[in-house]
Amino acid sequence: MKYAKWMSALMLLFVPIMAAAQLQPSERIVTNVPFSFVVANQVIPAGECTIQSAGTQGSVLTLSNRDAKLNIFVRASAGLQKNAPAVSSMVFHKYGNRYFLKGVKIGDSREVYTFQESKLEAEMRAQNAPVTEEILLAAR
Repeated sequence: MKYAKWMSALMLLFVPIMAAAQLQPSERIVTNVPFSFVVANQVIPAGECTIQSAGTQGSVLTLSNRDAKLNIFVRASAGLQKNAPAVSSMVFHKYGNRYFLKGVKIGDSREVYTFQESKLEAEMRAQNAPVTEEILLAAR
């Protein structure tokens, strides 16, 4: 009985450690974004941003801005792109002087994450505001 309690305590200690070890922390983007942008109805100020997968399934990403002390979880749709560039990149839609994060490619994989349109972006698109697409390349 004494050993069963110790085994339970050790399992509670080591299971989260083993799960965290399976995540791939090297699969992330760290870059300096020179403008504020919107993702998931949240305004992210300009500064150093880090984007990485929050789990093994890849449908949730974490986005953090160290300068603003901001950490959020963002749902994303993952898909494969045939001719994906070999570098990490962030794709923004620009309406006037506002930027909206549309997609992210992390590392050299062919997987591309796209984000749902925010309410503000939908309003601007409904007003027929001209949109341009800008790509920010990032190094790991």
